[in-house]
Amino acid sequence: MGLEALIILLVIGAIAGFLAGLIVKGYGFGLVGNIVVGIVGAFLGGWLLPQLGLFTGGDLVGSIISATIGAVILLVLIGVLRRA
Repeated sequence: MGLEALIILLVIGAIAGFLAGLIVKGYGFGLVGNIVVGIVGAFLGGWLLPQLGLFTGGDLVGSIISATIGAVILLVLIGVLRRA
């Protein structure tokens, strides 16, 4: 993975984390924490969605959607584990 691809992934993850924080109320970690969760969620969404047979497209918007879905899943899982 080149430096340009890594920077794009970080920016997409940051956008996804912000959006996931808006979608999932009550499970967030603040702005910075949600951005970190979004970056991890970008990896999760990029791996999980193709495994499920879902493809959001190869463009920028599709990548943001995929990363946001991954970040939302991650925020919900963290919130459930935190309450247990």
